[in-house]
Amino acid sequence: MVLIDTHCHLYSTEFGTENQEIIRRARAVGIEKFYLPAIDSEVIEAMLSLEAANPGVCYAMMGLHPCSVNEKVEEELAIVLEWLNKRSFVAVGEIGLDFYWDKTFADQQRHAFALQMDWALERKIPIVIHSRNAMQETIDMVKPYAVRGLKGIFHCFSGSYESAKQIVSMDFMLGIGGVLTYKNAGLPEALDKIGLEHMVLETDAPYLPPVPHRGKRNESAFVVLVAEMLSEIKVLPVAQIAKTTTANAARMFGNG
Repeated sequence: MVLIDTHCHLYSTEFGTENQEIIRRARAVGIEKFYLPAIDSEVIEAMLSLEAANPGVCYAMMGLHPCSVNEKVEEELAIVLEWLNKRSFVAVGEIGLDFYWDKTFADQQRHAFALQMDWALERKIPIVIHSRNAMQETIDMVKPYAVRGLKGIFHCFSGSYESAKQIVSMDFMLGIGGVLTYKNAGLPEALDKIGLEHMVLETDAPYLPPVPHRGKRNESAFVVLVAEMLSEIKVLPVAQIAKTTTANAARMFGNG
């Protein structure tokens, strides 16, 4: 059984010096590739170092996270563009809108999101989207880009069936992680009528660990628990969940 963790921050300082051990544990249970989303300029060195130490296993993205959008947004965007022009990346991410904590820089978030979608379209690479307390606005911003051929993943999807329908109708995928295992999240109901061909698996490690690890540090090996939960919801063998979601990830990102 081969699985892919399409979204994990394995370079995070929360892992200390354990990231190679985290990768080893995950590979021991069948996770073969790890996709690393960027946050802002502070993480780039660590992210690229981890990718370089694990060629063909870890793949870096480049982008500015909406929670890192502040008064220095133009400086940060210039750094993203510099890197996108310097070398290839598997995706522009993670990017999007987050109005959960603060809307002070809401307009700047919209500007950064649109600009980075333009950059992804120009380079013919997908985007990986972060959306919190902004689902419908995020979908509405993506729609005109999807019409022009942009593809991507709504990472850590936890929305409604109605939102899921809109997302898959744009030929975007749903990133399914530990939230699927949370009792009151309502995600199983939202995904019930959505085809598996529209889903990829992720952990968002070190965040949002699945049950029974909730409240602890997440890691990529736990993507197996997400696959097992999805197999229960879809009434399909875990091997089929793995095969389909891995094929979906390969189609989204290419060969890395």
